[in-house]
Amino acid sequence: MKSSADLIETYLCDLMRKSENGVVELQRTELAQLFDCVPSQINYVIATRFTLEKGYVVESKRGGGGYIRIRRIAPEHINRIEKLVQAVGDRIAQKEAEDIVWRLQGDEVISQREADMMRSALSRNVLILPLPDRDVVRARVLSAMLAAVFVHAEADAK
Repeated sequence: MKSSADLIETYLCDLMRKSENGVVELQRTELAQLFDCVPSQINYVIATRFTLEKGYVVESKRGGGGYIRIRRIAPEHINRIEKLVQAVGDRIAQKEAEDIVWRLQGDEVISQREADMMRSALSRNVLILPLPDRDVVRARVLSAMLAAVFVHAEADAK
């Protein structure tokens, strides 16, 4: 017999296959009610079975009206994202983060405007934390941005 995590994963994969654009958007509480489980079980399934390494990007907004959006990434983009995220690692200094953004801009993956926003968000003037915490937060923010960039680049190409 399948576990509840397996059933939830199967359900989400089926929804994704039926979706026109490979995106599923849902509410955690509604899904928990459907499977008669706690919302943390939904979080567990999404965190462990819909990872970047497995070809998914997950966006979520908590609170009332919150959602979970799961997107399937094209295989040709997964490798590039993984390499960039590996280059970022668990922590990254501002200069190295800016170098990655400059490269994306130079390769015309992102626009001047997007690059400026990314550099601003990654700045030590915005991430007002002591080291090494600042570099850890910067790495997490940059990794999330990279995943979003490639998901949207893929959507724009379609």
